[in-house]
Amino acid sequence: MKLRVLSTSSRWALVTIALLVGCSAMAQDAEQLSDRAHELVNAGKYDEAFPLMQQAAEAGEKDAQASLGSMYYDGKGVALDYAKAVYWYGKATEQGQRDAQASLALCYENGHGVDQDYAQAANWYRKAAEQGQIRAQNRLGYYYENGQGVSQDFSQAVYWYLKAAEQGYTVAQCNLGVLIANGQGTSQDYSQAVYWYRKAAEQDYSVAQYNLGVLYHNGLGVGQDYSQPRSRYQKAAEQGHANAQYNLAVLYFNGLGVSQDYGQAVYWFRKAAEQGHAVAQCYLGYCYDAGQGVSQDYIQAEYWYYNAAEQGYDVAQYNLGVLYANGKGVSQDYDQAVYWYRKAAEQGHANAQKALKQMGYSW
Repeated sequence: MKLRVLSTSSRWALVTIALLVGCSAMAQDAEQLSDRAHELVNAGKYDEAFPLMQQAAEAGEKDAQASLGSMYYDGKGVALDYAKAVYWYGKATEQGQRDAQASLALCYENGHGVDQDYAQAANWYRKAAEQGQIRAQNRLGYYYENGQGVSQDFSQAVYWYLKAAEQGYTVAQCNLGVLIANGQGTSQDYSQAVYWYRKAAEQDYSVAQYNLGVLYHNGLGVGQDYSQPRSRYQKAAEQGHANAQYNLAVLYFNGLGVSQDYGQAVYWFRKAAEQGHAVAQCYLGYCYDAGQGVSQDYIQAEYWYYNAAEQGYDVAQYNLGVLYANGKGVSQDYDQAVYWYRKAAEQGHANAQKALKQMGYSW
């Protein structure tokens, strides 16, 4: 029996096949490591996940590279290190991994591990957005809306918000609703704004709950119905939305869509006031001043008027001037009264102007 000698080309073919089989096996091993590492991450076992994720990333598995970047970025399973996060995001982006592109954009946006560069952030958000990454689509929409890293272009903002909104991304749905309500980049259409606000509100997004309440409050795109804004404001207020807390308080204060209830009004004014909402602070000061919903307390009235006045709210500045003029909650002090009247008068507050005129002062 004769031995068959392989030609040089045949031997190289076998070597090539062997290398391909070897590479395929290595890739499969890397994918298995990556899958296991991601299972551990999803279970919150970051310390166990890290070495496996690192092995998979070093073997070139793009999803592991992206996730390893995120572990460095968040300091989970390893010490926080933005430079290493950028390194691994970069490795994954070389393979077109869209989540890594969006994450690298965030690094440029915040100046984490790289110099802050909005143009670069926009560039990477676009690459991810074009692959359907919803967070990147929303951020790119935001960049176009605000002219950050790109020229301001509301139509492009609408385009990218819509892309993310159609995938169910709540923030984009709300942002799209805002542009439609304001007629920016598209025709003004309150009915469509209501549609997108409602989509986001159904996912308990507080800003959308509030915005939807405002449209019901004013009868824009829907019939005016004070019971609707109450429920919308309530949901947003319970999530800590300061404007919703204030608007809900106003409904209770005036008995719009609810029974008038000064106690509830005070409760919600306080919630908003404690978050620095100037108008709510002034209202809360008034409630203490007039004894509505709380025991009359001029010291508390002065406290809340002052907080609002310091933020430049003219009504609070005038009311604070009245307390100083009459010595309520503070020692009577006409110089302080004039000071606060003038602050309000300079903003066009008619009663403050009248008070100054009566005291012989101009503004």
